[in-house]
Formats: sequence, structure tokens, C-alpha cells
Amino acid sequence: MARYVKDIVLNKPDDFVTFIVNDYLQKNKFSMADWNGEPAYRAGDAMIEGFKYLKWSYAGGVFHLEAWLKGTAGGEWDLDGVVGVAMKKPYKNSLEQLFTALQQEIPAQGEQSAPGDVPPQGQPAPQPIPVKTVDNTGAATAALVLGILSIAFGLFIPLIGIILGIIGMTQARMGSGSSKAGMAKAGKVLSIIGICIAAAGWLLNIVLTVAMF
Repeated sequence: MARYVKDIVLNKPDDFVTFIVNDYLQKNKFSMADWNGEPAYRAGDAMIEGFKYLKWSYAGGVFHLEAWLKGTAGGEWDLDGVVGVAMKKPYKNSLEQLFTALQQEIPAQGEQSAPGDVPPQGQPAPQPIPVKTVDNTGAATAALVLGILSIAFGLFIPLIGIILGIIGMTQARMGSGSSKAGMAKAGKVLSIIGICIAAAGWLLNIVLTVAMF
């Protein structure tokens, strides 16, 4: 088993940790799935991005996370190394954002009322505590830029065009849950176009090379 494993001592309320993690899972399009009989969250696709998986738990003030990619022949890839770096690096960067959000200082909490309580007349209702969550607007912008670059490079250097297109697709998935969802969608479309152009150029080069011989 090859997984990226992270343990962080937080000593924060359970509801805070659950809120931050669920927000991350929603914004990054994770859903509950099955990994060889083991329940885990999954995002991605089988054709271009590949599947990425995540498990987490929180007990005794310690946050535990396991993350991996579906490798060749159904195996597991951790998030280090050169192989699959186009998928590994964006995933690991997104997890770093999650860790930063979990480790933030929680603002001072005023007096809270129990659910269903009505505040005394003339008294303001208790307000929710503002916390910082994962911000994927940067991923949406990156998706658009990478989509444009994948088309440009796909015309002349197909391999780089494909790599940029794959990273762009990953960034677009992350950015689709942000306030710049439209930009993320445009980046996804451009990345797909870039991958198609690069693949066609690669195939054409092979055909021309074979024809020359």
C-alpha cells in the first residue's frame, strides 16, 4: 500500500474540523466511493485526470488523513515522485490548503444560545463564527491559463500540451466549486481542446515519420 499519510495535532472542536473538511470535499468534487471494499472519498475521472482518493478521521484532537491516486493495474500511488506528477502536484497542493484552513486560529466565541432558543427582546441573535475555508479561485484562474497554454504548446510540442491540459483539467475541477466557476469551466474546455490538438499532432508526427521510412 502506497499512500500519503498526514497526522496533525489540532485540538479543535469536532464540528469545526468536520465543517472545514466537508467544505474542502464539496469544493473539490469528492464523493463517497469504494476502493477495493474500503470506503473512501473519490474525485477525478478514468480518462484524463485519473482518480484520486481520500480518507480522514479526527479523534483525540488529532487529524488523520490518507490520500492516494489510482495507479497502473489498479494499484496505489502516493503523492511523491516523478511518475504521475501532473496529477500528484495539484492534489498535494490542494491538501496543503486544507491543512492551512484546519490549523487557523478560531476567532473568540461569544455567548451562544442553544438550538431553538429565542434571544431576549432587544438582544441580537448569536452570530456564526467566521472562519477561513479553502479558496479555489486561484485554481479557476490557473485552469484558464493552462488551457490556453495547452493549445499553444499542443500545436508545436504535443507532450507538453498534453501535460498542461491534464493539469488544467485538474485545476478546473477544483475551481468549479469557487466563485469563478465560469472561468474554471472555460479552462476545462480549453484544456480538452489542447489535449485533443496535442494528441492529433502527436499521431500526425508518428504517421509522417513512418511514411518517411
